[in-house]
Amino acid sequence: MEKIIQDKQLDEERALYGVSGTKVINCSFDGDQDGESALKECSDIEIGNCFFNLRYPLWHVKKALVRNCEMTEKCRAALWYDSDITIENCKMHGIKALRECINTKLINCDVISPEVFWKCTGIDIQSSEIQSEYPFFESSDIHINEMKMTGKYSFQYVENMIITNSVLDTKDAFWHSKNITVTDSIVKGEYLGWYSENLKFVRCKIIGTQPLCYCKGLVLEDCTMEETDLSFERSEVEASVSGRIDSVKNPLRGYIKADEIGELVIEEQYVRPEDTIICCSKISG
Repeated sequence: MEKIIQDKQLDEERALYGVSGTKVINCSFDGDQDGESALKECSDIEIGNCFFNLRYPLWHVKKALVRNCEMTEKCRAALWYDSDITIENCKMHGIKALRECINTKLINCDVISPEVFWKCTGIDIQSSEIQSEYPFFESSDIHINEMKMTGKYSFQYVENMIITNSVLDTKDAFWHSKNITVTDSIVKGEYLGWYSENLKFVRCKIIGTQPLCYCKGLVLEDCTMEETDLSFERSEVEASVSGRIDSVKNPLRGYIKADEIGELVIEEQYVRPEDTIICCSKISG
């Protein structure tokens, strides 16, 4: 028979350690005892309408549904080493919210966490907002749809990711990433995608200085670029751009198609001009 724990205030150390086959409903993990690791080593649990104000609540958890919960700034390192977790309609505002988790689904959540989704595999994010300085570091096998993200050093060393219908405002995104496709999205940030491999943008708006340099297998299909000076330096690129690119500098090889390029800089001591085809109606400088 399924166990239900309901309407409790729990603040002791490891308050519900190791519970299994249990619903935890309308409980508050808060109080003077300031206990850590409330739900450590649990499995097959459902957590609903709960308030988390203590550290490390869900570590080494297997198979959980977390719904309509709030995790405050004091709820640091909330989910580590977990597997098969669905988090829906939750606020997650503690530092280092998720790390080394396997198969995590995030639906309609509000995340404010300077380091989130570090070294995780199997991430599915739908209709969520994330604010983070270092999100998705060294994570892999990721699908994201309708995410609004504000970040700084996002998606570094990420592998195997698809992003659709999203808005990403982030500096230094996708550095050293591999096998990434971004579709129907806005991507704003400085120094986008340096040292990436097989990074692809489809019907995206790309905004910001010095994007997409030192890339291998870079593809842009039907994209627009704004405020993108010194683009594609020493990159292997296949780019089809509508409108203007502010400037292009020393692409390594491939082709670049645009309506206008503000300035084209080719320095023959660094690249072979014949290795890159430039097709545009107007080069201003």
